[in-house]
Parts: sequence; C-alpha cells; structure tokens
Amino acid sequence: MQPNDWRVIGNFIVQALRGDNITIYGDGLQTRCFCYVDDLIEALVRMMNSPVGLVGPVNLGNPREFTVRELAEKVVHFTGSKSKLIFMPLPQDDPKQRQPDIKLARDKLSWEPTISLDDGLKETIAYFKKILGESSHA
Repeated sequence: MQPNDWRVIGNFIVQALRGDNITIYGDGLQTRCFCYVDDLIEALVRMMNSPVGLVGPVNLGNPREFTVRELAEKVVHFTGSKSKLIFMPLPQDDPKQRQPDIKLARDKLSWEPTISLDDGLKETIAYFKKILGESSHA
C-alpha cells in the first residue's frame, strides 16, 4: 500500500500522520467493511487448498460494518493526530453501504476474519509511519 493510492484507510492515515485535515465525503454515515490483509491471505490460501468441487465466486472480506466517520475518528485516535474532520460533497455514485456476504467462505472454507479493525489499523499506522519516515529522508 502506497501513501498516494487513494484508498480510504491509507488516505486517512497519511492525512493524520501529516497533520492534515481528514477529508470525508458526504456526512460520513455511509458504511464500509475492512478486512486486514493477513485475513484475506488466509482465505485465499484456503481457497487454493479447497476441494476441486468448490464453486464460486466466494466473497471474502469482513462483514462488520463501520461508518466512514467512525473510521476517521479511530485513525485520529490511534495516530494521536490533531487533524480535524472536514466534509466534502459525496460523489453521486458513492454507495451508502458495502458489506460482503461471506456465508460461502464460512461454510466451505471454515474461514472468517479474525483481526479487528483496531488491531489492523494499529499495524497499518505503524507501516505508514515507517514508509513516510523513510520517504522524508530520501
């Protein structure tokens, strides 16, 4: 994950670590589900090792929903940032809710995510601190 990849978690963390305002589109009440990469890799490995008869597609992800605002508040808290939340107009095509149905993954792969959003954020913040620190010395 790169600091400028424009994904919401990376965006919020980079903004917070730089002390910039955190940009939320809309009122921040739209929900998203976040799955830490280690959980996703575990699911992919289980899929690769599954019986030949497994028919997909198989939804992978974390079905636990958080509002975008809640995510931003967690990022500010875990980074210790003084960043403020600012709200911009919501793009017209932005979905209000995203939540994967992982029933097939649970049933056929005996898989579900185990890493909490808080723990995943702490790891991701540490990662961004490292790469932002390295890029500022280059």
